[in-house]
Amino acid sequence: MKNIFAIFLVFLLFSSCTKLQDLNVNTKDPTNVPGESLFTGAQRNLIMQMVTPNVNSNNFRLFVQQWTETTYIDESNYDITTRPIPANWWNSMYRSVLMNFKESAAVLAETGNLPGDGPAVLKNKLAIVEVMTVYTYSVLVETFGNVPYTEALDQLILLPKYDDGLTIYKDLITRLNAAIASMDQTDGSFGGTDNMYYGDVAQWFKFANSLKLRMGMVLADVDAVTAKATVESAAANVIASNDDNADIVFMSTQPNNNPINENLVLSGRNDFVAANTFVDVMNDLDDPRRGYYLTDVNGEYIGGIYGASNDFTQFSHVNPNITVSEFPGTLFDLAETEFLLAEGAERGFNTGGTAAEHYAHGIAASIEGWGGSADEVSAYLANPKVAYATAAGSWKQKIGIQKWIALYNRGFESWTAFRILDFPALVAPPDAESVLPLRLTYPTTEQTLNGANRASAATAIGGDAVSTKLFFDKN
Repeated sequence: MKNIFAIFLVFLLFSSCTKLQDLNVNTKDPTNVPGESLFTGAQRNLIMQMVTPNVNSNNFRLFVQQWTETTYIDESNYDITTRPIPANWWNSMYRSVLMNFKESAAVLAETGNLPGDGPAVLKNKLAIVEVMTVYTYSVLVETFGNVPYTEALDQLILLPKYDDGLTIYKDLITRLNAAIASMDQTDGSFGGTDNMYYGDVAQWFKFANSLKLRMGMVLADVDAVTAKATVESAAANVIASNDDNADIVFMSTQPNNNPINENLVLSGRNDFVAANTFVDVMNDLDDPRRGYYLTDVNGEYIGGIYGASNDFTQFSHVNPNITVSEFPGTLFDLAETEFLLAEGAERGFNTGGTAAEHYAHGIAASIEGWGGSADEVSAYLANPKVAYATAAGSWKQKIGIQKWIALYNRGFESWTAFRILDFPALVAPPDAESVLPLRLTYPTTEQTLNGANRASAATAIGGDAVSTKLFFDKN
């Protein structure tokens, strides 16, 4: 497990009482806030946004039908406008994450190293900030398509233009390559102000290459040449064990507890149960992860009807182990890495193994990562419905279904994988307001405040609708 989610520095900086003599001080002067603390805050905001199940901002577990709702079922029926869901996602990524990463890099470059640190440490810090910036922009592009990029985060540009999503994505890969090349794995970086890898540059190197692997696979159906080069240059340096997983362990108390704990336990609400779509597949495969993911109902795993009202007591729901305050949030893990390598192998890329080997490794990584045994792995892989040689369907179906299961509780990543692989074959519920969303629409505030640029972007991608396929979604 990675270090405890110690973000007290940020709160000491921003929540201390104001003294009278401070009133004439420019509190917005970035030199007064260490770049390391700005990095910690941005990292916290990012993981909180990616992990939260709050229906006001992150509904991707519902989109991929791993969870469904009990009483309030708007979001399970793809209503994303009654609540300002796109705006909350957009604002969090731009204002709370990217802006802080930008300021972190600026302050670090201006102030230099902490006492005792050599030049390589500063270089590593800047590379890590850049990796996280690339990660965040990749999420925005995968969510909306064309977004502000070259003119984003500039306080002098009130109405930033939107850049082409594919162009942004390729530029992000170039930036990621440069960041990876600048890392010195023999030296340090953020130390305790990094709540994911505790400043371990060798681990950041693996994370950055895993992100590069993912981004290459996102391009596979739209630019096979770039995808192949990107994947093959990353494959040998990716996450190689569950100890390399990009996890952040939260604290036991608010406001730094896992947002799942905040929304499912401390709220006193019982808003979610497992979806029948998900549970029925796992039941059919006799999947050993059911007991790690879910509660049982008198010894059985029963999913609520997706998109309908469901009695919380009658269906399986989130395992209590996942709802504890310290449960880690994950940005990347070994299982996802192995399934990406399997996809690459099927496309003819050199990923260091066959698709069948990576597929089996991905399943093993998932089961063991959730606490399962080697015997459970062996028995599961021996199931003809699971084994790569005998499982039903095309390679996209085989990998897509097992990746969907392995990415349980990681809704955004599962949503992106679904849009690329088209499996499992999810369909909208009968009363849904739309098809299963393939993107989020632009925030209404953009239509109001940045209307011309938003309208141009909407036209360029084929319409500002949830049904519009983004550049990487070709099938």
